[in-house]
This record gives sequence, C-alpha cells and structure tokens, in this order.
Amino acid sequence: MIPGFLVWLTFIGIVIFSFIRPLGVIYFIIAFDVYWVLRIMYMMIYIVVSWHRYRRYLKIDWFNEVKNLEKNYNDYYHLIFLPTYKEPYTVVEKPILAIENSKYDLEKFIIVLAGEERDKDNFFQIAEEIRQKHADKFLKFLITIHPKDIPDELPGKGSNTHYAATQAQKLVDELGLDYSKVIVSNFDIDTCVHPQYFACLTYQYLTHPNPTRASYQPIAIYNNNIWESNPVVRVVASSTTFWLLTDLARAQRLFTFSSHSMSFRALVDVGFWDKTIVTEDSRIFLQGLVRYDGDYETVPMYIPVYMDTVDIGRFWRSLKNQYKQMRRWAWGVEHFPWMVKQFWFKGGMGKKVPFLKKIYYLWNQTEGVYSWATAPVIILIAGRLPLWLANDSERATALFQNSPHVLALLMRLAMIGLIVIAILYTLMLPIKPKESPWYNYLIMILQWILAPFTLIAFGSLPATDAQTRLMLGGRFRLGFWVTEKR
Repeated sequence: MIPGFLVWLTFIGIVIFSFIRPLGVIYFIIAFDVYWVLRIMYMMIYIVVSWHRYRRYLKIDWFNEVKNLEKNYNDYYHLIFLPTYKEPYTVVEKPILAIENSKYDLEKFIIVLAGEERDKDNFFQIAEEIRQKHADKFLKFLITIHPKDIPDELPGKGSNTHYAATQAQKLVDELGLDYSKVIVSNFDIDTCVHPQYFACLTYQYLTHPNPTRASYQPIAIYNNNIWESNPVVRVVASSTTFWLLTDLARAQRLFTFSSHSMSFRALVDVGFWDKTIVTEDSRIFLQGLVRYDGDYETVPMYIPVYMDTVDIGRFWRSLKNQYKQMRRWAWGVEHFPWMVKQFWFKGGMGKKVPFLKKIYYLWNQTEGVYSWATAPVIILIAGRLPLWLANDSERATALFQNSPHVLALLMRLAMIGLIVIAILYTLMLPIKPKESPWYNYLIMILQWILAPFTLIAFGSLPATDAQTRLMLGGRFRLGFWVTEKR
C-alpha cells in the first residue's frame, strides 16, 4: 500500500494546501522545479556519456575482440529464449532472422521458441514452419509449449519462460554443458539483435571477473517500425530508450529490463524467472541480488537491440496500447513489497544483503516509481493551482507576482534537456524507407512539442494507475497484458 499511498498523499496535499496556504505551495513548486531542472541537467551528463559509449561500441568488431581473448569462446554457448503468444509468423520469424545475421558462430546457439497451450494451434503451425526453415542453422532448436491453467502461476511471459527454462535445462544436461559456460538471453519476440550483440555479450562475459554473478543489459531502441509509427508513440518509446541510457551510465543502480542476458548458472540458482508476477524481466536481477547476498550486478552493454513501438496502424488503438504498456512497466512497483519482505521479514532470503545496499536499491525503486507518477503533474499542472486559488492579499505579494515568470524560466531551462534528447534521437534513426514521404523528417522534429502531453498521459497517469491498483489489491491487480504486434 505504501507507494500508492505516498502518491495520493502528495496529490491530495497539494490540492488542500493550495486552498489554505497557496503561497506555501508556490514556494514548494518553485523549489521542486529547481530540483528537477538540476536533476535534468545532471541526467543529461549521463545520457551524453552513454551516447558516446554507444557510438564507440558500434565501431568495434566485437567478434574479432572475442577471438583475441585468452579464454576460448568456443567453449561457451548461447541459450536464447523467444517467448511468443498469438503473434503472426512474420513477427516470430523476425528475431530469428536477426540472430542468423549475427557475426558469430551459429553452431554455438540453442534457440528456444516458447509458445502457449492457449494458442497451440496457431503456435504449432508457426513453430513447425520456422523449424523447417531455420533449425539446421543452429546447434539445437527447441520448441516448448507452456501448459495452461497451472496452479499458482500468472499467465504471461514470466510463466512461459519459466517453463521453457525447465525444459531447456533438460537439453543442456543431455548435451553435458557446464552451466557456467551457457549464456542465456531472454528476448521479447519483437527483439532484433545488432549483428555484433552476441560477440559483445561474449566479450563482456569472458572478461568479467565473476560472470555468473551478473546480468547483462543492452540498449533497447524502438526503431523496427519507427517510420510507420505515429508521433505520440514515437515520443513515448524514445523516453524509454533515454531513461535506459541514464541508468546504463550508472551501473550501480541498473536493473535488468525487457530483453537481457545472464548466465545459466545464475538462472538455475535463482529458480528461473518468477512465474507469479508481471515484471519478471526486472525481478530476475533482484532474485540474483537476494540469492547471492548482494553479490550480483547488472553490467551495462552499450550495444543495441531493436524493438517495435506499440503502433499497429490504428491511431487510437495504438494510444490505448501505449497506455497499457506503460502501466504494465509501472507495475514494477510490485517489487517494493517483495524487496521489503526479502530484506527484513522473517523467512526472507535477502537478510545477508549489506544494509546500505538494501537501502540504496529500495530507495531507487521507491523514488523512481513515485517520481514517475508525481513529477509531471507537479511540474506541468500543480504549479497553476495555487495561482488560481490565492486571495487578493496573496495576489498582491511579490512572490505571487513573480512566480509565473520564475516557473516559465525554469521550464525554458528544462527545454535544454528536451533539445539534447531530440538531437540524439534523430541521430539514432534508421534510414527512412523510400515509401515514407519526405515531410516525415519535419514531423520527427515537430513531434517533441507533444512531450508535456506524453509525460502526463503516458507517464504520470499509468504510473499512478499501477500504484493505485497495487494499493487496492484484489480484483484491481494487474495481469500480464501482451502487447499487440503486427
């Protein structure tokens, strides 16, 4: 209940005090805006650092680097999970084609195509066609079907990949592979890896002092269908990429997100991905942190994986899907009670995690979801409320007279961050398809005026929605929503 309670306490408190102490609220809003302007400038430093590392990573021939290491990369294998549910053939085949385009020895790859019994007729037809067309290119091609209606499971990616991992473990044992020499990648079905992804991942793994005690996080770039997507969806998708860039440069606070990699040794030790939750992608890092008494980290990889935006060619349906996707990601607030229980409650496995590390991760998690819900509203809306509600004597004060100008100045300063993001985003775009009209370049520039709207509609609202649902519990709790793809 705590995260949702804090969010609503903030909103209700601002409204109440805008009536009874409007000048006090104006002081608070100005101080809050100053804090966020400074924080934006601070975050811009990390974005630029990550950007330069990203550009440098793209210039490196990672496969050549791997072959020059003392350790023999041929002793290591890649186990790749591709969970799918109701996606069409072309969507399911796309990540496999990208894997085949990798600059790496494909005979070191084990592909696990993981479907659902709830979609078995469609899945079996697609899986068999893909197996016939692509399986001979890899060491093994495993097809799994996750049974439906298993007790104590939440239907979704977590339970699907959990089951697929148990089946893959049997195959790994049959092949006699060392768990510590099997590198796992869990990809969303729309994930297209960069050709150097697996070489870069192998290099990071082989040069890490303790590779089984780490997850490996690439940059998620939503470029697969970017030129076909509507401007609102593009702005929201880019915000995810640039949020990830800030955290990649601060590895000490980095969680796993969406498509990620880790050792099979660690995956087995933590009991595979959690089959009872929505946000298994970030929980897997916390499982490692708890299982190894704090001796676990997420290693940033400045190599991209390319993914789809939620745009499906229908404007309003795409916006609805965008909201649902952001709400699902905001449901990561479910980690808060789990962390508290594991760190401090009786029976928790994380009691040996160093105290300061517990506080650090718990604070980052709590402050992150709190600011996600409250900051856009406080900055863009709440600042107007006390100006509307002040009485005549309060309106005559210097503070009241100057506050609109101060707030406007702070907003203009914050625009510096938006301009930097817009420039970097434009440089990351893929080549425009020939069939795309020339004026799409202009739209790509003008779309950033939508940022204030997207921060509220696809930032604050879904984050507040998720935390409120967790607070209320019961029938309000979220299940796993599968993003529509075309």
